[in-house]
Amino acid sequence: MNDCSPVLLCISTMSEGDSIGESVHGKPSVVYRFFTRLGQIYQSWLDKSTPYTAVRWIVTLGLSFIYMIRVYILQGWYIVTYALGIYHLNLFIAFLSPKVDPSLMEDSDDGPSLPTKQNEEFRPFIRRLPEFKFWHSATKGILVAMTCTFFEAFNVPVFWPILVMYFIMLFCITMKRQIKHMIKYRYIPFTHGKRKYKGKEDMGKTFAS
Repeated sequence: MNDCSPVLLCISTMSEGDSIGESVHGKPSVVYRFFTRLGQIYQSWLDKSTPYTAVRWIVTLGLSFIYMIRVYILQGWYIVTYALGIYHLNLFIAFLSPKVDPSLMEDSDDGPSLPTKQNEEFRPFIRRLPEFKFWHSATKGILVAMTCTFFEAFNVPVFWPILVMYFIMLFCITMKRQIKHMIKYRYIPFTHGKRKYKGKEDMGKTFAS
């Protein structure tokens, strides 16, 4: 029995060490579970807000208005505002663009195409950037820009009228190119719904009444 005691002592020591190691290595898993749970709650709120399109955009416009008031009062962070405007412009262009570029499908018959005649099959407009992702990215951009206004490092001195002029020029050039693209490939970035036609039976009932 005395010869076995060192072996038992060694095994018990190893088991204690394993339990201690599990407790030490268990700390990151608690943090991981916390952030996982936080992400699930955040995704749940996003899913619940999906049907309320008008409410979502009203909140985003309210945040944008608060941000502009803050920048006006602080009289700074113009470069952050310029970057936010460029980011929103890129999102807007992606929102207006089709998922599949028609210029890449001119010489091929593969893939879906936009209807160009009245008697063609109805095909809804599929955006490159869906409305929900557009709203989500735009809102996050406003929150990030507002966070930057709390740090003096992002307050780069700049003559703001030049930034306004650059942004207006960039907006006009970009929108002109987008409108030309829409006219060339004859598409409208909005779906009004499938047109409904009355059959002969419906017309007969109408005349009978």
